[in-house]
Amino acid sequence: MPELIKYSLEFPINSSVSILYKRLSTPSGLAEWFADDVIVKNKIFTFFWEGSEQEAKLLKLKTDHFIRFKWEDNDTKEDYFEFLIQIDDMTSDVSLIITDFAEDEQDQEEQTNLWRNQISLLKMAIGS
Repeated sequence: MPELIKYSLEFPINSSVSILYKRLSTPSGLAEWFADDVIVKNKIFTFFWEGSEQEAKLLKLKTDHFIRFKWEDNDTKEDYFEFLIQIDDMTSDVSLIITDFAEDEQDQEEQTNLWRNQISLLKMAIGS
């Protein structure tokens, strides 16, 4: 498999850290914006979208800071996606930084557009 392109996207989020983290780390929170439904069992999150499903393993988390998943159907070690909550020291503004991987520039552009749409749904879910 060719080497993947790692990229990060930053989105300002008008929310408390705890509310945002719950939307990123719990099945009910993720079902509000990321997928139609989410079930978790033994650190495996199953995401459902319009008749399809995909599983992701929870790799790491730090409460109110970040959560990292790896799609189960991908054998590439570096292929994960991560939600990182960042707080500006000067302004206390909250940002969500998403790290993901793409196969090429076109794939990265498509994924970036998908993430932008999903983050719009997240912002609506939390009233941001």
